[in-house]
Amino acid sequence: METFIAHARGFTARIAEQREEQEMFGRLAAGQSPLALFITCSDSRVVPSLITGARPGELFELRTAGNAVPAYEPDRPACAEAATIEYAMRVLGVADIVVCGHSHCGAVGARARGDDLTGLPVVRDWLDRQVSGGLPCDDGPAVAGAVQRHVREQLDRLRGHPCVRERVDSGDVRLHGWYYEVHTGLVAAHDAGTDLFLPL
Repeated sequence: METFIAHARGFTARIAEQREEQEMFGRLAAGQSPLALFITCSDSRVVPSLITGARPGELFELRTAGNAVPAYEPDRPACAEAATIEYAMRVLGVADIVVCGHSHCGAVGARARGDDLTGLPVVRDWLDRQVSGGLPCDDGPAVAGAVQRHVREQLDRLRGHPCVRERVDSGDVRLHGWYYEVHTGLVAAHDAGTDLFLPL
């Protein structure tokens, strides 16, 4: 924790010394207008701004175990994930949504392998609801095939949210499925024409 504290102190000092940075952060205080909603896993190895090069204010992030997008269910109590998606669509008006899965994903891998999660009841219940149990599990520790199928399913779930569907239908938002390799840094994007994930 001391490393983080030292960096935070240094960060504040650097901002105070650099006029360009002061101006940028000053603009952020007036409001946000991010370019994209970036939905990815809570995994600490996945850093959206590192992958995309985004500056502060450019990505609106939603992070969940296994980059899961809960299905839209109008008769159930609202969830934080649905609220984030709705806010991105109806208030921020982002033009793009990225669902980014990653190699070596513990959540998707646990479901694909059928791991015993009795010691993690909350995690187990979340994965039971949000991650398909029929994912392929013969693609090694990277679980690439399972993760890529999971990303496709999350894109389908996104389309089920009225606020997303309306903007997709009107051409005001584009959906993107990405797969990030933790061990190489490769980013592949889903190509709808071939149904394959191809390097960007």
